Amino acid sequence: MSQGQGEATGKARGKGWGIAIAACAGLWLVQNGSAEVTPPVPSAAEAFAAGPHQHTDAAAAPLPPSAPVRVRIPDIGVDAPVMRLGLAGDGSLEVPPVGNPDIAGWYQDGTPPGAKGTAILAGHVDNAEGPAVFYALGALKKGHRVEVTRRDGRTAVFTIDAIEVYENEDFPDRKVYGPADRAELRLITCGGTFDKKTGYQGNVVAYAHLIGSRTDA
Repeated sequence: MSQGQGEATGKARGKGWGIAIAACAGLWLVQNGSAEVTPPVPSAAEAFAAGPHQHTDAAAAPLPPSAPVRVRIPDIGVDAPVMRLGLAGDGSLEVPPVGNPDIAGWYQDGTPPGAKGTAILAGHVDNAEGPAVFYALGALKKGHRVEVTRRDGRTAVFTIDAIEVYENEDFPDRKVYGPADRAELRLITCGGTFDKKTGYQGNVVAYAHLIGSRTDA
């Protein structure tokens, strides 16, 4: 990581990326004003504190850096392109366009998925028209797979370690964005308490680590 990249990462952490994601989501629920359309919420069994469940600590060796182009999460029906995200003027993480619900974003000044470190993919839970790419993120369970196709033609395969929900004021920046000695991945969308006037007050975060890779024909 270059000095500029390191400074950008630190700036983003200090501002709290989770707040930026939450502030741009919840539009469908605000419009409907109904709790009946709320997205899935991860159960306590999927948190780190609950211990392992259909989960492995075995990890694959990190891959050389290469930008992601697509993310697939078969268990929740996600198959979406990945765009690059930078930092907004206030130092928070940019978000994918609200008008395009079926696209995820990667923090381009951070770790590419599959490389050593902590890679970040963010996506909306909904927009004014309905559910978006990470609407069902809270339905993931430990052991579910995430596949990220990269520009080099390799697909990095991750397993989910835990899914947790944080309110904005309790968002653990270091835990979510901190460095890792292996190839790890964070999937982030809005969640937590929902307010009909202002939308979501927090985020859902799925933690995963690399268990393998393949080269697609």
